[in-house]
Amino acid sequence: MIGLERFVVTIKSKLKGLKSGSSSSSSKHNYNHKAAASANYYDKIDKSGSMRIEISSRKAQKLIQKTLKIADSPINKTYAF
Repeated sequence: MIGLERFVVTIKSKLKGLKSGSSSSSSKHNYNHKAAASANYYDKIDKSGSMRIEISSRKAQKLIQKTLKIADSPINKTYAF
C-alpha cells in the first residue's frame, strides 16, 4: 500500500504543477515542481547476478560476525559433546 500512496502523491503533485503552470512566482512551488520533474529521469535499477551475490555475501558476513560474537562471549558458553 505504501507504493500506491507514493504513486497518488506523485500524481497529485504533477497535477498541481500542470494546473498552476510554469509562471508561478513561489520559489517553494518551483522547487517542488523541479524535484518532481527530475524524479522522472531515474528508473529503478534491476539487480544483476553480481549484485545479488554481493548482497548475499554481505548477509553471510553479518551472520558470521554475529555468530562469532556470541561464540566469543564469556556469558554464552557452548560445549561440543
